[in-house]
Amino acid sequence: MKLHELSPAAGSKKEVKRIGRGAGSGQGKTAGKGHKGQKARAGRGMRPGFEGGQMPLQRRVPKRGFVNIFGKEFSIVNVSALDQAFEDGAVVDIDALIAKGLVKKVLDGVKILGNGEISKKLTVQVNAYSEAAKQKIEAAGGKAEVI
Repeated sequence: MKLHELSPAAGSKKEVKRIGRGAGSGQGKTAGKGHKGQKARAGRGMRPGFEGGQMPLQRRVPKRGFVNIFGKEFSIVNVSALDQAFEDGAVVDIDALIAKGLVKKVLDGVKILGNGEISKKLTVQVNAYSEAAKQKIEAAGGKAEVI
């Protein structure tokens, strides 16, 4: 193969649409822009959200709430999920939860919540617990350790 034999892949190059070049081209006269108005003018770009000078929606709607810069967002797991996923006497830490698919993404840590029942004796090592979760784990004979 030689340089002069190279050609682009089929469909990768597009012909430029030559607008405003006479009635016979099918794109003459108004060149596909319709008749007059702001959208027919050159350099007509309007910013997103522009409503023709009317007060835009994002300025008409009042602001609400705030973002707590000290807030923590935990990935949550219920004790019922622990009971189903782990065997009796297992050590449950963040790596084990990820391996079992109970936690997809560790945000600011993992928190165990008390929804459901637990009957297995587990040693759980995560960042936070709800009071109910801690009581249920310890009632089943396990340990709830904060890391």
